[in-house]
Amino acid sequence: MRREEIELLAPAGSYEGFEAAIGAGADAVYVGGAAFGARAYAKNFGEEELLRAIDTAHIHGRKLYLTVNTLLKNRELSEQLYDYLLPYYKKGLDAVIVQDMGVFKMIREMFPGMHLHASTQMTVTGPEGMKFLEEQGASRVVTARELSLEEIRRMHETSPIEIESFIHGALCYSYSGQCLMSSILGGRSGNRGRCAQPCRLPYQTALCCGENGRRSEKRKAQELCPLSLKDISTIEILTQILEAGVTSLKIEGRMKQPGYTAGVTSVYRKYLDLLFEKGAENYRVAEEDKRYLLDLFNRGGSCTGYYQMQNGPSMMAFSNEKKTGDVSPVLRKKKEKIQGTFILFPGSPAILDVSCRGIHGSASVGEVQYAQNQPLTEERIRSQMEKLGNTEYEWENLEIQMDENIFIPMKMLNEARREALESLENELLKPYKREENNGKKRLSEDAGRKADSPKQKNLPIYISCEEKSTALALYKREGIHGMYLNADAMEVCLDDCVSRGMEMYLSLPHIMRGEMPRELLTRIREWMDRGMTGFLVRNLETFAVLRKAGLAEKCVLDHSMYTWNDEAADFWKDQKVLRNTVPLELNEGEIRHRDNRDSEMLIYGYLPLMISAQCVHKNLYGCNHKEEGVTLKDRYDKEFTAKCICNPWKTENTDFCIPCYNIIYNSIPYGLLKEKSQIDRLGVSSLRLAFTIEKPQDAVKIYEEFRDVYRDGKNPPKREYTKGHFKRGAE
Repeated sequence: MRREEIELLAPAGSYEGFEAAIGAGADAVYVGGAAFGARAYAKNFGEEELLRAIDTAHIHGRKLYLTVNTLLKNRELSEQLYDYLLPYYKKGLDAVIVQDMGVFKMIREMFPGMHLHASTQMTVTGPEGMKFLEEQGASRVVTARELSLEEIRRMHETSPIEIESFIHGALCYSYSGQCLMSSILGGRSGNRGRCAQPCRLPYQTALCCGENGRRSEKRKAQELCPLSLKDISTIEILTQILEAGVTSLKIEGRMKQPGYTAGVTSVYRKYLDLLFEKGAENYRVAEEDKRYLLDLFNRGGSCTGYYQMQNGPSMMAFSNEKKTGDVSPVLRKKKEKIQGTFILFPGSPAILDVSCRGIHGSASVGEVQYAQNQPLTEERIRSQMEKLGNTEYEWENLEIQMDENIFIPMKMLNEARREALESLENELLKPYKREENNGKKRLSEDAGRKADSPKQKNLPIYISCEEKSTALALYKREGIHGMYLNADAMEVCLDDCVSRGMEMYLSLPHIMRGEMPRELLTRIREWMDRGMTGFLVRNLETFAVLRKAGLAEKCVLDHSMYTWNDEAADFWKDQKVLRNTVPLELNEGEIRHRDNRDSEMLIYGYLPLMISAQCVHKNLYGCNHKEEGVTLKDRYDKEFTAKCICNPWKTENTDFCIPCYNIIYNSIPYGLLKEKSQIDRLGVSSLRLAFTIEKPQDAVKIYEEFRDVYRDGKNPPKREYTKGHFKRGAE
């Protein structure tokens, strides 16, 4: 690895933070603008500030990236995105960080030459997903925070595009992009940059101990924040991170103050420079610098994140106590060193040439006069010319060539200095400027299904079952058009269901890490021969693997593969998928103005609020490799089940080294039992009931109630359901 290939990337939530990052030695800075950023509560940048920051970064030979890493609705995409980005594109913005594939698709088409960075919100967890994004035009992938060094190394070996990974700052409890907790509980969506951080709150915990419902309390609510992680600090393992193939080292913290940015950036700058000067074998971190980083900010200490461990209590803060020490980072303003030659001879103009990094600017102003009385001294001229004020420059060397008997007004000296610096700045910035492409691109006029979508009756009903026992209780019930089953249930139910004309889909893990088990691949081939229809896909890595195998046309995308807008739906349609699932955070009106012709809609289920690499059971009660649950009770006495997924592939001999995960489900199920008439008008292609933590007999009863209402037109019984965002939507 060469020094110039490695980038220290710092955050800035304000222009002051941007200056602090550049002054502390950042090679690049990522910022949010007035819209579409995943930190909506940061101060962020207005248009004028952001344009200024782009120029300032380039004057110093640095880069500036803009976060456009939220999910966009149709109207935002068609009416705002182009006008929002155009001034920054023309100014020379280096890259945009993107989550939404519809946004990705439009930026690629509207702004050629703009680098696209796949946000950590995309939950990129493996080499095939990274390779897929490379093929779509991404120049960089920001890895999921949960990946190990070995997983990142495999990604680096698979694709030549850049890898950006977090090295310092806060850790989300959930995989980024896979958290609906803030959204569902409070209407403030993390996918819209408005996370309320419910993971930092205290919860009472209880162990679910089987059918009899026995539970054991762990601690009182006010004492324990079971979802609150320590911050990450990787200063001691920088060499390993670089050796794994990471080229952009990302500091988290756009919500932090400029002093934090300056302090953290300066320490990592110091040790990156030492690493390249002295080599990895001599790399050591001083205790006082470790302490300094903790004093800047910590939650119960720090950890090295997931790079060297899968999960565990040592990564947890178990509190939300934010600690700082007695440190006051110095905010330095970066000044670019310039060289100059100033020529002053009577009868000729004052000529000033300035240069920076081999690039020149010049000015020729007025006419130098013979002195009538007292001539100007070189010292007086130099004193005036060195007044660079609040510019981005400082003199490294200024050579003055002059006659001994001259006079020139101070105003003319100032004019020469100003015009020469403006000339230099224009030359420095010229390579970054872009011309507008072929005009504005909008969504087509007929995009989306409008409010007058034809009413549909008797839509096909699909059932998904996370538990084999639930599948066995349901699969012979009348009226089911198709089922989504895990591998253990598929083996048992497939032949009987196919013989009755049902569509059968294999449910694949919510998170894919590593390779698909070989024995499962063998079974999949057998199941396809026996009539299995396809797959329920929940993440990018899984889709990329299936696409590589020529199976994209058999994929149904779950709601976690976001299609908030028609451009995103079109992107996946171009990939030949069978259908998508209507996003859970859109309200009825937004769904109605979305193209739902190839979309399935969830009408029942305990919604997954978080998918986490951490395990509540392991962290509080120890790991027993059993897929048990823990309940979390909040301050309103609502109970959420955290289910252990120890065996993501649901095969009998899955190795325990395959990363497990937790799913935290909502306290009450989502159900649109009374909304049949509204759903009939949405123009969706099918409906789905998702069964997760219900007892089998309860699942049967719930299915029959929904079938009776949606197929037979019966009156809905009384049930307690949340309607999620169907009525209110998400901020």
